[in-house]
Amino acid sequence: MYILCSDLEGVLVPEVWINVARWTGIEELKLTTRDISDYNALMKRRLEILKQHGITINDIQKVISLLELMPGALDFVNWLHGKVQMVVVSDTFREFADPLLEKMGWPVLFCHHLTIDREGNITDFNLRQNEAKRRVVEALQNLNFKVIAVGDSYNDISMLRKAEHGILYRPPQNVIDDNKDIRVVNSYSQLKNAISGILES
Repeated sequence: MYILCSDLEGVLVPEVWINVARWTGIEELKLTTRDISDYNALMKRRLEILKQHGITINDIQKVISLLELMPGALDFVNWLHGKVQMVVVSDTFREFADPLLEKMGWPVLFCHHLTIDREGNITDFNLRQNEAKRRVVEALQNLNFKVIAVGDSYNDISMLRKAEHGILYRPPQNVIDDNKDIRVVNSYSQLKNAISGILES
């Protein structure tokens, strides 16, 4: 029996930090795991920038509340029903994700959480565990599931490689160039075809 492990940002919803960058005008916040493979270094720099500019969790949640799912994402999620169960596996934070999950009918989410002070300042980030995405796949495999994993960024690669079937969804060229052996699809229709082929094989 298969389970689908899907990344959230870049696969089902827009990149949160890119939209925060647009809202604040802070160009450096546009950097994501599509650009930087070291997630800890990326998050530490993000928190430094938020502190420098006085940006709080409330500001970020306002931006997130305006985001819509990527065109076709809800149809894709609904298409999965009855075919394969989906677990969203993300390096986002619970404090960011809820408005987006609600729009998808509340799928299961494994992610991280933030430390926030009384003024709403984000003071730290708390990883559920290191290599969390890969470890979700391993845990499911230990329960005798086979895993189809879908992601778009450097921080998804270990998950994709550990799964029985890993698929890159609309990744940037640098991620493709560094992982030429991983299957790439560029639309939800291609992704559906890939998943159907795996389930029917």
